[in-house]
Amino acid sequence: MSAGARRILDDLRRARVLVVHPRDEDGTLLLDHLRRLGCGVEAAWPSPTTLPPGVDTVFALLDDGAADRMLPALEAAAPAVVAIVTYESPTALKSIVDVNAHGVITKPLRLAGVLTQFALARYRHGYEGRLDAKIRKLEDTMKGRRVVEKATRMLMGSNGLDEEAAYRMIRDRATAKRMTMAAVAESLVAAHDAMSGLGLHISLAAKDE
Repeated sequence: MSAGARRILDDLRRARVLVVHPRDEDGTLLLDHLRRLGCGVEAAWPSPTTLPPGVDTVFALLDDGAADRMLPALEAAAPAVVAIVTYESPTALKSIVDVNAHGVITKPLRLAGVLTQFALARYRHGYEGRLDAKIRKLEDTMKGRRVVEKATRMLMGSNGLDEEAAYRMIRDRATAKRMTMAAVAESLVAAHDAMSGLGLHISLAAKDE
């Protein structure tokens, strides 16, 4: 077995799984299969309004309005989701989209393909998480740049500085205080807004004193 394949299996074995399915033949087959893999498995039916603590993957039967009932719990916990559907109907497709399913298996269940969808769901879930983190970091960076630009313009207007000098003052103060430029800029803008209400203006030097 390659190192990559071993990592995938190890990840599956570390999973905490909730199977939302009636305890019928299909449900028992799925539970037994997942338990043989070695991951932690819990079962629930009907669909719960909250997920048990620690659950990071959900196999969920989406028939009979289960998607609507589970949606708040899934949105709150944001697990990897493997949808289980009986028919590829428009309603079933909508349910798959509504729960943001990362994998899909169809009934009647067959063991072949379950682990593939399990691994795919966890990979896609992890990828989405990493992508979301990058987006949040980019948004924070852009927000920081905007507030630095605002503080730079503020210092230029109230202290007669050119852009390079105003930017350099913020940068040097951030270095001296071991703060980010965005944090320094935010404090400057907040102080400027407060003093503007009193008919005053602020410079970086005055604030430092």
